[in-house]
Amino acid sequence: MASRKLPPPSDEGTPAGPGRKTATRSSSRTGSPARAARPLPPVGSALSTVSGPAHLDADPQAGQSLQTEAQVRLLRRALGTQALAASMPANRHKAAEHGRGQALEPVAGEQIATPDELVTASTVTEGWSSHKVGDGLQETGYNASNESLDRVRADATGQALSTNQGVRIADNQNSLKAGLRGPSLLEDFILREKLTHFDHERIPERVVHARGSGAHGYFECYDPLPDLTQAAPFAAAGKRTPVFVRFSTVAGERGSADTVRDVRGFAVKFYTEDGNWDLVGNNIPVFFIQDAMKFPDLVHALKPEPHHAMPQASSAHDTFWDFVSLSPESTHMLMWVMSDRAIPRSYRMMQGFGVHTFRLVNAQGESRLCKFHWTPVAGTHSLLWDEAVKIAGADPDFHRRDLWEAIEGGLHPEWELGLQVFSEEEAEAFDFDVLDPTKLVPEELVPVRPVGRLVLTRNPDNFFAETEQVAFCTAHIIPGIDFTSDPLLQGRIHSYVDTQLTRLGGPNFHEIPINTPTAQVHNHQRDGMHRQVIARGRVAYEPNSLGGGCPFQAGRAGFISFPEPVQGEKLRAKPERFAEHHAQARLFWRSQTLVEQAHVVAAFRFELSRVQVAAVRARVLSQLAHVDTRLASAVAAGLGLPVPEPAPLLVPAPAEAETDPPASAGLSLMARPGEGSLAGRRVALLSHAGMDVAGMRSVQAALLAAGAVPRFIGRRLGTLEPSLDGEALQVEVTLEAAPSVLWDALVLPDGAVADGRGLPLQRQPELVDFVRDQYRHCKPLLMLGDAAELLRAAGVPEALLDGDPQLGLFRCEAPRDPALQIDADSVSSFIAALARHRHFEREALGD
Repeated sequence: MASRKLPPPSDEGTPAGPGRKTATRSSSRTGSPARAARPLPPVGSALSTVSGPAHLDADPQAGQSLQTEAQVRLLRRALGTQALAASMPANRHKAAEHGRGQALEPVAGEQIATPDELVTASTVTEGWSSHKVGDGLQETGYNASNESLDRVRADATGQALSTNQGVRIADNQNSLKAGLRGPSLLEDFILREKLTHFDHERIPERVVHARGSGAHGYFECYDPLPDLTQAAPFAAAGKRTPVFVRFSTVAGERGSADTVRDVRGFAVKFYTEDGNWDLVGNNIPVFFIQDAMKFPDLVHALKPEPHHAMPQASSAHDTFWDFVSLSPESTHMLMWVMSDRAIPRSYRMMQGFGVHTFRLVNAQGESRLCKFHWTPVAGTHSLLWDEAVKIAGADPDFHRRDLWEAIEGGLHPEWELGLQVFSEEEAEAFDFDVLDPTKLVPEELVPVRPVGRLVLTRNPDNFFAETEQVAFCTAHIIPGIDFTSDPLLQGRIHSYVDTQLTRLGGPNFHEIPINTPTAQVHNHQRDGMHRQVIARGRVAYEPNSLGGGCPFQAGRAGFISFPEPVQGEKLRAKPERFAEHHAQARLFWRSQTLVEQAHVVAAFRFELSRVQVAAVRARVLSQLAHVDTRLASAVAAGLGLPVPEPAPLLVPAPAEAETDPPASAGLSLMARPGEGSLAGRRVALLSHAGMDVAGMRSVQAALLAAGAVPRFIGRRLGTLEPSLDGEALQVEVTLEAAPSVLWDALVLPDGAVADGRGLPLQRQPELVDFVRDQYRHCKPLLMLGDAAELLRAAGVPEALLDGDPQLGLFRCEAPRDPALQIDADSVSSFIAALARHRHFEREALGD
C-alpha cells in the first residue's frame, strides 16, 4: 500500500466545531500593520460550491482575518483539499495496469493520509450532534453497518404500541369513524399505515429453494491448511468462523411440505475477516444438467405444469420425465433422487456437497482442485416413502420443527467438513471430466480429508428477517477459493446474484443485516433502492485525489483470480468427455444395499406410474437399461411394460460396462450410521388408564439420559386414572395430533390391561394403526409386558409376538412392585436399536 502523509495544518487561528479542539482567536479584528499588509483569504470562494481562484493562500496567519467559525472551517477544508490534490500530480500506478505482471502481482493503490479530517468530510457541519445523527464524528476508515446483528435487534418488553413513525397508538382496536356507526375516515393515518404495510409484507419467493429453514453457528478448523489455501476459515487450528446455514427443498413453493421427494439445498455463509464466502451446495453431489443454459428448461419441466399448476413440489408428472428422458446426462442424478437420499429423516442427518469442482489457492499462488463434503455426525438416515407421504399431511413442517427443537434443546447439529483435493494432472487421468457437474469423484480415487466441523448453535430471532432474506450466491468467494470452468457453476455465478435483485428489491440486498459481512465494506457503489449506508465524503470514484485516494485497491492483499491458462475458439459445445452418461449411474446402483435398491425401484415405479404418456415411460426405461438390466426389468414390471431397447449411446460403452464395476461404499446411506447418539430422536410412550406408570417412567428416564425426546401419548389429553402403583399420569400429546410417522420408536404398556373404557387395546383402531405403521416402517418397539394381541391385530407376524432383538422388537416384564427396577438390559438393547434407526430386515418378511 503506497501511502504518503501531508504535514499537519497549524491550529493557530482555526477554531473547530463541536467535538473538535478550538484554537485561540485574536481579540483584534484589524491586527498589526504588518499583518494587515497580507492579502485577505478567498473567503467568498470558501463559502461557495462553484469555482475558485487560481491559487489559494496557504498562509496559516491569514485565518485571523476571518469573521466566523464557519468561515474558518470552510477555508481550512479548502486549503487542505488543495494540498491533498496537489500531492498527487499524476496517477503513479497507471502504467502498472498493463501487462501480465500486473495481473499476477497487482500493486496497491496510492493513498495520501491527511491529519485534518475536515478535508475528506461530506460537510464541515458534521460535528453537530443530535439523538438522530449521533455524534456525527464517525471513526475514520470504519463502516458501522458491518457490526453484529445486535445493532438491529428490537425488543418491545415494557413498551407501548407505536406507528412506524414512533407515534404512540392510543387505541389499536378501532378505526377512526364519523360517529359510532359511521364510515371510516380517510384521515385515519394509523389504520392506513397498518393496512398498507400488511398489504406489502410478502416478497417474491425464490424461484427454486423457496422452502427452507436456517440457523446460526460456527465452523471450527481442525488444523491450518497453508499448503492448500489462504482462505480465512482454514488459517489456524481451533479458529471459529461464524456461519449462517440454510437448508431447503428445490421444487416446492414456500408453503410446501418438508418431506417431499426432492433434492435438499445445503447452503453455508461464512462470515470471515476477508469477506463473505458462500458454499452453496446440495445434499446430492451431482446435478441433472451439465450447462447453465439448460437450467431454465430443467426448472420449467420440474415445476407445476403451467396449464393447471399441478403437481406441487413433485417430480411425478409428465413434463419432468419428458425432459429428463430426452436428456441422458440426467441419468446419474435420477438414481440419487429416486434413492432414499431425497427423503432424509432430518436436515441433521443428511450430507452436503459443493457439487462443483472448485479451486484452492495458497498464498504462493499455487492451485489444487477440490470437492467439498459435509458429513453429519448423527449419521445419514432417511424416511420411507410411505412415511414421508403421511408426514407431509400430519406435519408439513417436520424438518423445520426437528431442526428448531434440536437447537432449542441444546442438541446442536454437527457436520464434519471434508475435502477431496487433487491436481490438474490427476484430474486428467480420470475417465471422466471433473468439470462435468453430473459426475462425482469416487472416494476410492481421492479420499476425503476431514478439515473442520460445522456446529449450529442458535435459532434465528425472526424467520423473515434472517432465513427468508438471507442471500446466498456462488459468486461470493474469498482469497484462497476460486472457480473452475464448470459450465453450470459459471452460470450460477451470474444467476444467484441476479435473482436477488427482484426478490430483495434491488442491488443493496448486501446491506440487509443477515447479509452484511463482518469484514469492513468500503467501495464507491452508491444509491439504489433501500440504501442503508451513509457514505462520508464527496468522492464516489477511483482513482481520486480529493479523498486521499481512498478507498484504494488492495493489491496483493486483495482477491486475485488464479491465472488459469485458457485457450481455444469461441464455441457452443461440450467436451467429448461430457458425453458418457451411465457409468457413474451404474456405480451408484451397484453401491446400494439390496434394501436401498428396492427403494430405488419403488420410487421409479411410483413416479412413472403418475406419468400419463406411455412413450415417456418407455424412454425412461430405455435409459435405465444402460444402468442395470435388473433395475430396468423391475421398474418395467411395475408399469406393465416390457423393457425397451436401450437408448442410443453418444459414445461407445466402455468394456468394463459388461461386468460389475467395483462398488463405492461411501455412496450408500448405510455406510454412515453416525456416532450412535439418540439426540433428538422422538419416542412415543403409549399411555392409558390403569397401566404400570412406574415401569414406563423408568424407560422415560433412560431415554432422556441418552438424549432422546420421549413423550407420553394417549387418546386424549388430561390426567389418566391412577395406575397399579397408584401414580397418576398426564398425557402430553394425542394419537391424532402426533400420529405414528412422527416418532422414531414406540414403547408399549402391558397389553393385557384394558384402557379406562374397558376396551382392550387391540380393539382400538387408531392404536392398531399406530403400531402397524411403527412396525411397517421398521422402527424399534419395546413391550413392557404382554402385547401379543395388540401386535397381532397390527399385523406383526406370529413368530415375532414375543419379540426378536434382531428385528428391533424387545420385550421385558415390567415389575408390579414400584420398588423393583425394570430390566435394564432390555432397555439398553432398545436404546441401541434406536440409535441404529431402522431394522430393514422386516421388509423381507412383508407387511
